[in-house]
Amino acid sequence: MTDETPHDEAVEFSLTLEPDDARHLAMLSGQLDAHLRQIEDRLGVRIAARGNQFLVTGPEPATQSAADLLEHLYGEICQGVALTPESLHLQLQQAGLEARDGTAREAGDDSAVEPLQVIRTRRGSIKPRGRNQQGYVRSIKQCDVNFGIGPAGTGKTYLAVACAVEALLEERVRRILLVRPAVEAGEKLGYLPGDLAQKIDPYLRPLYDALYEMLGFETVNKYIERSIIEVAPLAFMRGRTLNGSFIILDEAQNTTREQMKMFLTRIGFGSTAVITGDATQIDLPRGAQSGLTHVAKILEGVDGIGFTWFANGDVVRHPLVQRIVEAYDAHDDRATSLENSRRS
Repeated sequence: MTDETPHDEAVEFSLTLEPDDARHLAMLSGQLDAHLRQIEDRLGVRIAARGNQFLVTGPEPATQSAADLLEHLYGEICQGVALTPESLHLQLQQAGLEARDGTAREAGDDSAVEPLQVIRTRRGSIKPRGRNQQGYVRSIKQCDVNFGIGPAGTGKTYLAVACAVEALLEERVRRILLVRPAVEAGEKLGYLPGDLAQKIDPYLRPLYDALYEMLGFETVNKYIERSIIEVAPLAFMRGRTLNGSFIILDEAQNTTREQMKMFLTRIGFGSTAVITGDATQIDLPRGAQSGLTHVAKILEGVDGIGFTWFANGDVVRHPLVQRIVEAYDAHDDRATSLENSRRS
């Protein structure tokens, strides 16, 4: 319940969070009120807390968004959902958009974080956050071929690995394949020791780390030895037909048009494929068109194929990562405009 009182061009909202549970309230506030301070800094409000009584002060609609966010977060905590820095970051992203657009959600409206089936792994459960992450996981569960396209730090690959692990544990697939093109930013793989698979192995480390987190080190190594989990360069996919598999093609922006077509035609019965990439970080030789950008023009809208487009607002890493991505985008936009003006 909230009430509104004017105060020197600001608005005050008084909240009473129920039930009055000291442990849950401490989780909401964070260590040394770190969560409350983070909300204050991001939304430009002030929050005073005493027990389960909260007073939020600031301009509208930021104050309304902060009050609604506190109520929503507390409701999730009481239902057993952990409040992590990543989840709070995404909630703040949405609340900030609502505050800027003047579209703060009404109390009890959870559309921004609509509950979705939790992804269950051996080491715990993973809950997608935000509209795009929820839609992405929903699409993976419903479609045989899925594309997750957007900037670094949006959870594209991590959530794909989580869905793959869940499918394997539930015996909906027999194996997991992790695939990546052998192209790196300004580096020559030929200088690395070993064969092609060994050369590309270090670049798949983020996928390994996610698997270790979800299954455990010993289980992952056992699955790799038994070929239940297979890691392969994209070039090794030619001529294969992959049935009963969960296939993840990471860094797909570095595929050529021919490689993307080859990969997509490897998919067999009972398989799910997830293709992830960032169209702004293409490392192909000059003049080569990215298979990811090309396939998006061809297949978007085709029945049975899902596309999820992530934006800067979906970044779940350190807030500075989002600012870096935005700064690069702004620079590229200025460079493009300047080039266009020179040509004209």
